[in-house]
Amino acid sequence: MSVLHINGASLNYRLEGDTGPVVMLCNSLASTLAMWAPQVPALLAAGYRVLRYDTRGHGASSVPPGPYTIDQLAADALGLIDVLGFEKIHFCGLSLGGMTGQRFATLHGTRLYSLTLCATAAWMGPPELWEARIQQVLAHGMSSVVEATLQRWFTSAGLARMETELAPIREGILHTPPAGYAACGAAIRDMDQRESIRAITTPTLIIAGALDPGTTVEHARQLHTAIEGSELLIIPESQHLLNLEAAGAFNSGLLSFLQRHG
Repeated sequence: MSVLHINGASLNYRLEGDTGPVVMLCNSLASTLAMWAPQVPALLAAGYRVLRYDTRGHGASSVPPGPYTIDQLAADALGLIDVLGFEKIHFCGLSLGGMTGQRFATLHGTRLYSLTLCATAAWMGPPELWEARIQQVLAHGMSSVVEATLQRWFTSAGLARMETELAPIREGILHTPPAGYAACGAAIRDMDQRESIRAITTPTLIIAGALDPGTTVEHARQLHTAIEGSELLIIPESQHLLNLEAAGAFNSGLLSFLQRHG
């Protein structure tokens, strides 16, 4: 485990690969850097270095007092690459990680070769929905939301065929600190990037699961419309954690995009 103290938090990270451009991977709410396991071998084989980290409040990163903001999470990502000495990176984030990526690109686009936004949205209202989830987790723990979360993240077919792959995902949900979930949930609750992302000029790929009930295809189309010149990839028969459920199609789309924007 490697830890750096960034922006008032201790961030657990893993850097793999010896040479090549850096691809930074940013996890979803209630997951850890382990969620990117299917992408790492493909990226390394294609000649990239891979930087993964646990968002504050998650995994082996610390849980500073919340609530957090999307600006704060983007500052964490910037601080991490600054300390590691990377002038420019490819950024790929899923769900909360994609929300972080939107803000990073809006504020620090000159630090990016490219931006990939996966299963994410610029606004995730209504706020009451997020407040209800936050209060449920604080009152009853992560076990109270684990099954509903898995059903949002994967199709029923995926849940049936991916028992081995889902074990660490389930554990990641269960071991997410409730305070970390609540603090990051508040960042999503309070976020509205629908207008600010129009300033993004970084080459951008938007990836959506065709069956995602949370960050829907419509959310992806809204991002695509707002970010001029962006590309949109919709992966069939997949829901929220499409990088796991449809790893082959996801990796193919991501690598094709990265190789065109190196």
